[in-house]
Amino acid sequence: MPPRMPPSLPNPAPNPAADRAYANGDFIAGAADFPPRWAAKAAEFRASLGARARLDLPYGTGERNQFDLFLPQTTPRGLMLFIHGGYWLAFDRKGWSHLAAGALARGYACAMPSYTLAPQARIAQITQEISAALNAAAELIQGPITVTGHSAGGHLAARMANTGMGGQASGRIRACVPISPVAELAPLMDTSMNADLGLTAAECALESPARLPLREGVDAHIWVGAQERPSFLWQARTLSEEWDCPWSAAPTRHHFNVIDDLEDATSPLMALCCP
Repeated sequence: MPPRMPPSLPNPAPNPAADRAYANGDFIAGAADFPPRWAAKAAEFRASLGARARLDLPYGTGERNQFDLFLPQTTPRGLMLFIHGGYWLAFDRKGWSHLAAGALARGYACAMPSYTLAPQARIAQITQEISAALNAAAELIQGPITVTGHSAGGHLAARMANTGMGGQASGRIRACVPISPVAELAPLMDTSMNADLGLTAAECALESPARLPLREGVDAHIWVGAQERPSFLWQARTLSEEWDCPWSAAPTRHHFNVIDDLEDATSPLMALCCP
């Protein structure tokens, strides 16, 4: 099936409006405090696991081609792959380790990869790196696989669930839960970020999960915060409509705290990720 444009794609906006539409931190109180808080919690979590945290495992030859693997106390029931966000431009796996807590409590292992950031890599290359990370982690953990991720990581998680993606591990993917994903890339062409992302119309067609089919047999559910920017609510609903799958808007959650429920094994989000 060829890529198609979602019928509800908004008209291109001038740069200032496009930047405002995707400027999450500008609309979150205390936004600058979140990254150091995440980093501190992540470091504490890794230290608490001891040998159950297998760190800096390679999946490729690039400097950032490594993943961390966190193990539950018993034989894993399956694997959850979590992919970090940052508009493909920022962060790495070390800031999010604590988000594995819910998966481990539910008996799943959790793998968290880093990837080469733009502009050193185009989004198409990053997608291939995540596929390699998925397969490297799948070689270490048996059982069903859930792919999830936040924001740009939600985009990458969704790409792993597209038909033809995911490599040898694709047949084991049972669930895909993109969190606040960027599912349609075309609006980002009008943002100042595109100076580094370098998106073209052709790449948007090939790398927008909303234009590509969901692999048969994958149970998908799109998750987003109810208090997020309208652009992210539109992104979530667009993907759910194109994939014909459910979507949920979590009450009181914005773009920076929508991931908090990954720490809670009893949360509805974790029930989707690690059933």
